[in-house]
Amino acid sequence: MSALLEVRNLNKRFGGNEAVKDVSFDLEPGECVVLAGDNGAGKSTVIKMISGVYAPTSGTVTLRGDVLTGKTPEAVRNAGIETIYQDLALADNLDPGLNLYLGRERTRRILGLPFLDRKTMRDDAARVMKTLGITVPDPSAPVREMSGGQRQAIALARAVHWKAGLVILDEPTAALGVPEQREVMALIERMKQQGVGIILISHNLPDIFAAADRIIVLARGVVAGERRPDETSDEEIVRMMMGATL
Repeated sequence: MSALLEVRNLNKRFGGNEAVKDVSFDLEPGECVVLAGDNGAGKSTVIKMISGVYAPTSGTVTLRGDVLTGKTPEAVRNAGIETIYQDLALADNLDPGLNLYLGRERTRRILGLPFLDRKTMRDDAARVMKTLGITVPDPSAPVREMSGGQRQAIALARAVHWKAGLVILDEPTAALGVPEQREVMALIERMKQQGVGIILISHNLPDIFAAADRIIVLARGVVAGERRPDETSDEEIVRMMMGATL
């Protein structure tokens, strides 16, 4: 199987600070790679280079054989990479359907005048959420009335609806209760079964071991080690996160 994503020798400098040094890894379709590390390890800088927010000082990012290095975030998103940050980028006053189409709203014309096609957008939202096993109490309610887990699910459903082949999740269970954390982990597994590649950013050990097919540990901007969950332990991952293996 050819790699979905290839990250090769990424480096990023901010003035005299070398935030990321020679980071390389691959991701297969339907695989979840966890980028683990403490605060300041370089995780966020790596995903911002993949998503086009930062241009690498050197190195390349390739998706399905197409080089994305130097492209804008919009171009990277259109290529099939969706990044979901902790704020989720949801409009709290809108329902799931309108959030699904946020910035790409569907319209229909009545007597020549354009109106939002709310029914089509809500129907599309209900369909994609059903395929992912997501339920919300009232699909016409604004998302501010929904739980943290439901809001995370809506953001993931939006990525699937727009045919993202790779979804980057930045600390998706932060500030969620244990039941909601389990729901998000189950949703990640269902997305993997549909062939979606996942990069999960986390320093939470239960999340790391629950979701990962492979764990790539960053410390002080470099790859401190790579392990499969069944080949390692909490203690070894913590040692690598602290830079003990460098």
